[in-house]
Amino acid sequence: MQLLVIGLNHKTAPVAMREQLAFGAEDMPIALAALKSLTHGAVILSTCNRTELYALAPDDELPSVLSQQLIHWLAGFKQTAYGQIAPHLYQYENNHALLHWVRVASGLDSMILGEPQILGQIKQAVRQSREVGALSSKLSFIIQQVFSAAKQVRNETHVGSQAVSLGFAAAKLVTQIFQKPSNNTLLVVAAGEMNRLVATNIAGLGVAKVIICNRSHERAALLAAELQLVVPQVAIVTLEQLSQVLAQADIVTSCSGSLYTLIDKPMVKQALKQRRHQPMLMIDLAVPRDIEPSVRELDDVYLYSIDDLQHVIAGNLEQRRQAAVEAELLVSQIVVAIERKLLVRQVGHDIQTYREQAHDHAQIILQQALQQLADGEQATSVMVELTRKLTQTLTHAPSKLLRQTASEQPADTVSFVAQHLTHAFRPDKRAHRPSYNSHNSHTSHASLTNAVMAENLGHN
Repeated sequence: MQLLVIGLNHKTAPVAMREQLAFGAEDMPIALAALKSLTHGAVILSTCNRTELYALAPDDELPSVLSQQLIHWLAGFKQTAYGQIAPHLYQYENNHALLHWVRVASGLDSMILGEPQILGQIKQAVRQSREVGALSSKLSFIIQQVFSAAKQVRNETHVGSQAVSLGFAAAKLVTQIFQKPSNNTLLVVAAGEMNRLVATNIAGLGVAKVIICNRSHERAALLAAELQLVVPQVAIVTLEQLSQVLAQADIVTSCSGSLYTLIDKPMVKQALKQRRHQPMLMIDLAVPRDIEPSVRELDDVYLYSIDDLQHVIAGNLEQRRQAAVEAELLVSQIVVAIERKLLVRQVGHDIQTYREQAHDHAQIILQQALQQLADGEQATSVMVELTRKLTQTLTHAPSKLLRQTASEQPADTVSFVAQHLTHAFRPDKRAHRPSYNSHNSHTSHASLTNAVMAENLGHN
């Protein structure tokens, strides 16, 4: 396979080292261009939690040799001492490298088990490699298998189906309560970091409008600029306008850091009246709480505190861990299947090479025979000798292989190979052969010779 992986991640290296070996957007084209000359195709995956080089070694080079070359290259490219980075690096070759890549793409090697973002990050890394011509056809085929494997793992297991972050959990709640988020309005009360993460997850569902309610207009404007990339309408209001805009909100997420309640029961009751009791989802991430707990007593209101979400996340994490056992087993099975596909693909190339070599050698023998005919030698003897040489040439390699198989492989393998070789020349394949007339012209001799050669090549 000649595949290798060199990398470090959150398990093997501290943040400082991961930052030091990270590849920025400006580094990537230069680095990939350099790897083109060392490898038979390469991809660089660089995220906040990992930096990994995926590469194919040239056919005439051992993966272990290339691995050391790439470590030295990485150290030089990042202007870091080899001895400083080597203890933090892991190295995998061939099937172990493939297994690692599938596990990474499936989210089984992530800090958050089953997280879906990693697959998109790998796809981005592949696009960057393709743009600079750093992908070979063989590596592209492996990448296709990795993507297909990751999709299968996520479809057939629950390793990534449960929310395990506040933002993801909040977005899941939205989809459970509202069938069409594209018809909903999100009200963001306070533009702090936690609320920003939750708001961006909910906005990513495709809500129609976002209203940002914040004390500082400047901070609200920064969040608005981020959300405007995915939301058609974004409005900013002051905290004093909260009661006025509350009725517009289908979804409310609040995390102000205030010592006092911002949304009380009478305020929500009035908003529901204006909304004609259309349902509201309210997510209170604040400690102390921004939303009065008694609000949950109102019909048509779904109120979740940060403790509620944490309980959901804890349960989901356990479900993911259980699903991961199933996923790991599936990954092992998939990797075996991929290895077989790669082997069949490689054998196909080998067969093609063998056919081309056999054809070239047969052409040499044919030209010798034609020259003998042109020199006036008897056609029958020429054809007999031609047939003998072709038979000897085309059966030499299979015969040698069969002897080697008999000396090194189990008896079942030997029997399988021998039976299929002998069945290659079934009588039905020899039923229709052109007749030969010794009085035909040299053109007829050539035609007959070509037919014999083609038949022999067809059997191989």
